[in-house]
Amino acid sequence: MRRADRLFQIVQLLRRSPRPVTADAIARELETSKRSVYRDIAALMAQRVPIRGEAGIGYVLEGGFDMPPLMLTSDEIEAAVLGAQWVAGRGDPALTLAARDLIAKIAATVPERLRPVVLEPAVSSGPVWSVPSPDRLDMARVRACIHAGRKLRIDYSDEQGRASCRVIWPFLIGYRETTRLLVGWCEARADFRTFRTDRVVSAEFLEDRSPERPVRLRARWQAKMDAEKAAWIAAGKPDLH
Repeated sequence: MRRADRLFQIVQLLRRSPRPVTADAIARELETSKRSVYRDIAALMAQRVPIRGEAGIGYVLEGGFDMPPLMLTSDEIEAAVLGAQWVAGRGDPALTLAARDLIAKIAATVPERLRPVVLEPAVSSGPVWSVPSPDRLDMARVRACIHAGRKLRIDYSDEQGRASCRVIWPFLIGYRETTRLLVGWCEARADFRTFRTDRVVSAEFLEDRSPERPVRLRARWQAKMDAEKAAWIAAGKPDLH
């Protein structure tokens, strides 16, 4: 790898990581030595790239730094196409259209030599054998509700047909092969709850804002899921991922 490419990859690695990255981790990913990493970090800092580092902790790229757009690599294009294929086959109508538009835009902007990677990909998300369950929810509006940090009132029917009305603070939509899951803080249960979107009978988008930001709710929910998984594995039960 040329040094210029390695410098760019170090910035990309730091940019995508929410935590400090050690020189060891950088060296392993770039298949180089720690000494080279130290020299490269020093060179980047000399060029006023805002990298902050502490011994034994790692390096962090401070906010506000940006670089001009660079051409995607073949692997990056295939990753984007594979993800867009999956969404196009399993997403809600708005995301399905957006995924198809994304593939078309990538094909229109990459150099001619890389166009076959988009139009004749070597990767595939596989066929959709089952039709996704229909939603009564406007999923595009639900995503807007999450971004705005607003509450949602839903009339819900569980797997046994029992009806309930819930006010939730939505913060995440999970997409599976044939179902979608809406995750939020339920005011009635004072806890996190997951709802299948095809079992939502009706919904009212409220103007009230959630007391907690979606990013904070996601972090709390993820910590709870991690703790439950650790307890499950500690009890000798199989890791279900």
